[in-house]
Amino acid sequence: MRIERARGTRDFLPAEMRKRREMEDLMRETAERWGYGEVRTPTFELAELFTLKSGEEVLKEMYEFRDKGGRHLALRPELTAPVVRMFVNELKMLPKPTKVYYFGNCFRYEEPQRARYREFWQFGAEIIGSDRPEAQAEIIALTSEILKSLGVSKEAELQVGQVGLLRGLLRGAGLEEGKINKVMRLLDKGKREEVAEVLSEAGEAGEKQELAGDLTHLTGLRGEEALKEARRIVLSESGSASGSASGSASGSALKELEELEELLRLLDFYEVRYTLNLGIARGLDYYTGMVFEIYEAGGRQGKLGAQSQICGGGSYQLAALFGGGEVASTGFAFGFDRLVEMFSPEKEGEDLRRSKVVVVPIRERTATVGGDRDGEVLKTAIKIASRLREFVPTYLDVMGRNVGAQMSYANSTAASFAVLVGREEVREGKVTLKNLETGEQESRSVRQAISLLSSSLSSPSRRNT
Repeated sequence: MRIERARGTRDFLPAEMRKRREMEDLMRETAERWGYGEVRTPTFELAELFTLKSGEEVLKEMYEFRDKGGRHLALRPELTAPVVRMFVNELKMLPKPTKVYYFGNCFRYEEPQRARYREFWQFGAEIIGSDRPEAQAEIIALTSEILKSLGVSKEAELQVGQVGLLRGLLRGAGLEEGKINKVMRLLDKGKREEVAEVLSEAGEAGEKQELAGDLTHLTGLRGEEALKEARRIVLSESGSASGSASGSASGSALKELEELEELLRLLDFYEVRYTLNLGIARGLDYYTGMVFEIYEAGGRQGKLGAQSQICGGGSYQLAALFGGGEVASTGFAFGFDRLVEMFSPEKEGEDLRRSKVVVVPIRERTATVGGDRDGEVLKTAIKIASRLREFVPTYLDVMGRNVGAQMSYANSTAASFAVLVGREEVREGKVTLKNLETGEQESRSVRQAISLLSSSLSSPSRRNT
């Protein structure tokens, strides 16, 4: 009976895994160079970890279950909450900031579509202990550097927003937190026409209607235009506010605007290309300030189609939800599977012969090694293969095949060289080295053959070890 894989999951064949591992290595190396240490959390957690953050509704999108002890568990739908939980439990006494990165698979029960799966992978990083403009700028700059390391930075578009500024404006208008969260969710979904309705319900229809107009106009702008409009709105709100709580809230918006301006200045220092987009208005109330998103340039016309967002991040407060007190944090997560769609390895399309060798023991008959006069041939072939495997991928026959079948296999694996070892070669301390691209072959000592292959086929970094 044939059993299909579960819906929304994938099998990764060797060529695809080489590509994914190459990407992982580049991303890990970049994060390490920026001073981040890798962490890993469990694949399943207590379901409460995610409902505390996102509400009970999130259970509909999760793989959640009861274990044999009756505990309510869930396969992790993302990695930020588990990392913050780990910080609270294991790392909160360390000097701050704590700078970590992570890579792992996540699970969401949603409708599979192009570049969107039920099992998917995330690569992310967090600065736990700071949400200052310096930390925000570093996190954004790190994402830009990772994209450069993958060679896809020119295909990506970075948009930076500031939810703290929007929340400050709404507080300055006297809205209570429940209404603010509702407005933020509407702005996040692009339902700007409904914002006016929510604000008018809060009373003082004239003032609220004016604020609704300001917000919808502001969140529809980009770049310098958005920044100028934000300055105008914040300064007018601050000027009209009294010394009451409303005035304090307007002061909060002014502070957020100043921090945004400082962040943009720092991003210019990092030479990061970005667009200011104050329409990024996360509905989740633990986001406190800067937010950003990265999309594949070209939108629906690109490789990812409708699923064009490849990264999201921002400043947030989560530790307090998990018993860790108020700890300002800033981080991001890449949708790794979407990045894979954009990534083209340097060697992709080249002949893979350059990096494989097949050692071919020439046995006169297929038999077990014990008592077989070809035992020395196999022994020598194994020693040669073992030595070559220190430098280059090396295949050795494990099926007792004749020379013709082994050479056919060598060609099917796109190997670059075949090392033929027979009884005569063993007696003379030599091997026959055959170039499978040109067909040329020559007799070499074992030492010469190993030296030639290891120096010409191994990577520079491996050669230097």
